[in-house]
Amino acid sequence: MLSKKQIQLITSLRLKKFRKAENLFVVEGAKMVSELLASDWKVQVVYGTEEYFQTFQSRKLTREVELVTVIEDELLKISSLSTPQQTLAIVEIPKPRLEYSFATGLFLLLDDINDPGNLGTIIRIAEWFGINEIICSENTVDCYNSKVVQASMGSLFRTKISYNDLTSLLRKNAKDNRLPVYGTLLDGKSIYNEKLTGHGFILIGSESTGIDSKNFEFISNPITIPSFPGSKAESLNAAVAAGIVCAEFRRW
Repeated sequence: MLSKKQIQLITSLRLKKFRKAENLFVVEGAKMVSELLASDWKVQVVYGTEEYFQTFQSRKLTREVELVTVIEDELLKISSLSTPQQTLAIVEIPKPRLEYSFATGLFLLLDDINDPGNLGTIIRIAEWFGINEIICSENTVDCYNSKVVQASMGSLFRTKISYNDLTSLLRKNAKDNRLPVYGTLLDGKSIYNEKLTGHGFILIGSESTGIDSKNFEFISNPITIPSFPGSKAESLNAAVAAGIVCAEFRRW
């Protein structure tokens, strides 16, 4: 039976300030926990129903993981989902990335993406297109938010994600690395007509405010996804835009 202290700890991790204080976050659902256990992330404990562990025991784990059986009512208390999915894991948040190497490859820069579903989907898109490093602005939603974790469908555990001052990073790039910076702007050049490279930064802003104006000066290649003639749509969802842009980069 779960103690009151255990329940309080797990439910507190729904809030960023407690995730940061405890250096822990929650992963829910059989598929997500399976993806997690296949990674090298540090798992503190896996809670699951008896039914879940009957299936789980047939798996071969390469490491020791604490397993705690709970009943459905207990899982309902600790889950953030309206319909709990048999299991929930408590995971250590990796140490923050302090140094970067931009010698080669594509890097996705996210400027104040606030919607958890968008961020999770973008993480999944990045992995699909072989972009394994995402750098988020400091105001971008926390990638350990439960909705981000769910939307990433396991890609979170296979993608390098960090938070940084994008303006400082881009200023340093302009001085030292001079990698191209592709910024998605409404008045940019059509992405379908541009010769895209396999290295550099892809800068994507939020759906509501776009890229922060203080980062405009660092954009060497302004690009846009042109709308179809006659369209009255004002903008694209940030995750949809990210998918189209990443697909175009991989087409060359």
